[in-house]
Amino acid sequence: MIRSATLTLQPTVLPIVDNNRLRLFSGSANLPLAQEIARYLGMDLGPMIRKQFADGELYVQIQESIRGCDVYLIQPNCHPVNDHLMELLIVIDACRRASARQITAVIPYYGYARADRKTAGRESITAKLVANLVTGAGANRVLAMDLHSSQIQGYFDIPLDHVYGTPVLIDYIASKQLSDIVVVSPDVGGVARARAFAKKLNDAPLAIIDKRRQAHNVAQVMNLIGDVAGKTAVLVDDMIDTAGTIVEGARLLRTEGARQVYACATHAVFSHPAVERLSSGVFEEVIVTNTIPVPEAKRFPQLTVLSVANILGETIWRVHEDSSVSSMFR
Repeated sequence: MIRSATLTLQPTVLPIVDNNRLRLFSGSANLPLAQEIARYLGMDLGPMIRKQFADGELYVQIQESIRGCDVYLIQPNCHPVNDHLMELLIVIDACRRASARQITAVIPYYGYARADRKTAGRESITAKLVANLVTGAGANRVLAMDLHSSQIQGYFDIPLDHVYGTPVLIDYIASKQLSDIVVVSPDVGGVARARAFAKKLNDAPLAIIDKRRQAHNVAQVMNLIGDVAGKTAVLVDDMIDTAGTIVEGARLLRTEGARQVYACATHAVFSHPAVERLSSGVFEEVIVTNTIPVPEAKRFPQLTVLSVANILGETIWRVHEDSSVSSMFR
């Protein structure tokens, strides 16, 4: 079930934008989220033709004049990643050639972000490559949510607004009125994210899982730093892919005496066998957002999906009105 975010955003004026200047379009990756954003802004998605040739090539045509307009293109780079990334680039190019005044790529989930640096010889830094592609296609600005690492912001030579889906997760956890919460980072790299999460939950204590990754999508949990005995553990990460890391972390927390274990993540990638692992009974609840669509085949009883449409819609409105975006998260 997709639930509305408990976070309520109140703009300084009614969020009804000037349709003569602003245009909102969506790719095929997450149309329901784009429709929610459009409803928040009090407008409709722009008409667009998307077709696929027999050999797999994509064809896109904007069906209205956007000359001199500020265009916002909503397209997460989720599965199938290559198709959705290519579609985003083609739509950007179509808008540029249609003389849009400014093109903002709204990317709720930024794919290829995990390769953000070289950890071994002869590797590609795909996070930078995608930034180059989006910029080269003609985007003037990027709006992204919960990047895998903050340094990706520096890969762009155009303005990037980095917003966070964690407020809706925090509000939902707070509404459950859980007792003795300890926020847990599933690895050392996520400590800053977990610390910020814990601070918003009345400065809840923090624990860290030390893991050693032997291969991609394979993690071996080694040690727990912190005390979770008799407490409600909330595992916090930016994404859940195959769920190997977060499930092994949950099992360690159970072994260390955690009374309950919850999982929170912004991006529900859910590659196989994530659903089987997450629904195995190790979690009381798995809480994610709808930056990536979660089809019925990947839903299970413990899953809760929260909407981030209000956050993205409010950010689009503030960018369009040249208002502060960072003040939303203070």
